[in-house]
Amino acid sequence: MAQSAAPAAIPAAPLTLPLKAIAPWAVFFGILMLALIYFVGAEQGATSLISGESVHEWVHDGRHLLGFPCH
Repeated sequence: MAQSAAPAAIPAAPLTLPLKAIAPWAVFFGILMLALIYFVGAEQGATSLISGESVHEWVHDGRHLLGFPCH
């Protein structure tokens, strides 16, 4: 019983994506990540867009996790 009746599997070719299909999504997520880093790291001080400390309290632990000083 060394032989099998099942045919041998043909290896699949790797899927290639054109750069034009990926570029808009990469730009979108890049801008989204920059906005997130801004709100976590710099949204308390001279460049503050939102007054008060509500944003600071929401991202406080994330600031410490990423190494941003806040107090």
